[in-house]
Amino acid sequence: MTLEPVSGAAKRAFDKLPKDAKEDFAKALQDVMNGRTPSMDFNPLNDLGKGIKGVIELKINGSPAYRTVYVAKFNNKVYLLHAFTKTTNGVDKQAMSVVVKRYKEIPK
Repeated sequence: MTLEPVSGAAKRAFDKLPKDAKEDFAKALQDVMNGRTPSMDFNPLNDLGKGIKGVIELKINGSPAYRTVYVAKFNNKVYLLHAFTKTTNGVDKQAMSVVVKRYKEIPK
């Protein structure tokens, strides 16, 4: 498998994360590309809408917290959908809206 940001915006969002967070997420994404379970906390995102499946959120908790969202089921690729700093408790609705929009941009 290979890693591919779904858009330039997804790559820029990932690149904006602090160096340590990017390194931790990159290691976990490498695990996924090698067929292993991510080496960090993660959650499947199951309630994003009809037809949206296989989306996983990698998590670094703390203050601030960081998230990277990917899907690994199309064309033998791991698609990077979004990366962001989480500053609120609960679901970040704006970030999830971006995830849904970018999921729909994945080449079929």
